[in-house]
Amino acid sequence: MSAVFILRQPGAVTSQNTRLLRDLQVARTALIKERTRLRNRGHVQTNAVLKRQTKTRLTLVEKQTAELDREISKLLDANESTARQRDILRSIPGLGQIATAAILTFLPEIGKLDRRQVGSLAGVVPYNRDSGQFKGKSFISGGRKPLRDALYMPALVAMRFNPDLKAKYVALRAAGKPAKVAIVAVMRIPRACGHRFHEHVATDSTMMWPPIPRHVATLIR
Repeated sequence: MSAVFILRQPGAVTSQNTRLLRDLQVARTALIKERTRLRNRGHVQTNAVLKRQTKTRLTLVEKQTAELDREISKLLDANESTARQRDILRSIPGLGQIATAAILTFLPEIGKLDRRQVGSLAGVVPYNRDSGQFKGKSFISGGRKPLRDALYMPALVAMRFNPDLKAKYVALRAAGKPAKVAIVAVMRIPRACGHRFHEHVATDSTMMWPPIPRHVATLIR
């Protein structure tokens, strides 16, 4: 009886949805890896039978991936708060449907933590590797790898089409920072999002980032 009572609480429902979202995201990641393997295999195969079988499997994988995307979207729509967070994230140039779903799945704490904590959970905060008088380079480590992986490609898009993040990337490169260091800095998108949730979701504001140009929307996935 107590278990039934717990499941009926709003927080428990949210946790259940989060678990379901994670299961779906893990399954989707496996399909994406399989799709990559099939595509690479198809490029080198010469036998007609093997090429046909690979094409058939690839079609099935793409169909299953689309089905998972629809199910993930349905679960995000089921919760009003999560749907609102998704809309705000989607309004940020560089974040599309896939990256937004990954952020909300693997970083449900977004909007409740400070910038450093959010960045640490995303695995994009550099940590010093010093020992005594030795001063090593800083590296990102730890965090939630699926989330960090999902932020990489959106960062590449954001540093081209998001004015603020583009300016940050250009400034870092001009200062002599390596390209990967500048990209990781752009990957810290969830930090800004966390503060944006605090400022606007709590007050039920309809304020969004400027609309994404139509020609850019096709590049954001």
